Amino acid sequence: MNIQKIAFVCHEVNRALCLAHGDKSQAPWSEAPEWQKASAISGVEFVISHPDARPSDSHKSWLAVKEADGWIYGPVKDVAKKEHPCMVPYEALPSEQKVKDHLFLAVVRSLETEIAK
Repeated sequence: MNIQKIAFVCHEVNRALCLAHGDKSQAPWSEAPEWQKASAISGVEFVISHPDARPSDSHKSWLAVKEADGWIYGPVKDVAKKEHPCMVPYEALPSEQKVKDHLFLAVVRSLETEIAK
C-alpha cells in the first residue's frame, strides 16, 4: 500500500465521521478536489516521518500547511474564502474535531504496519 492509498482511507474515514455528525461537505475521494487530496497525502507523510507524533502535532502540521496556503479562521468552512473553523490551536478544537486527528494517526499507523509486514 502506498501513501496515496493510505490517504484515501484516511479521507474516507474522515468523511464517514463527518457524515455521522451531519456534515455532508466532504466529497468521496474520487470526487474530492486535488487540494484536498494533497492535504491528506501531506498528513500521511507527516505521520510516517514523525512516528512519535501526537494528534496535536498532526493538527499543528495541518494548520501550518493551511496557513501557508492562505487559509484563515472562519466560523464555517468556505473553500472560496479559504476560511475554516479548525484554524485554531489544537486545544481550542471541539472534541469531535480532535477525534479526527486521533483517527487519522490510528489509520496511518495501522496501515503503515501492514505495509511493513
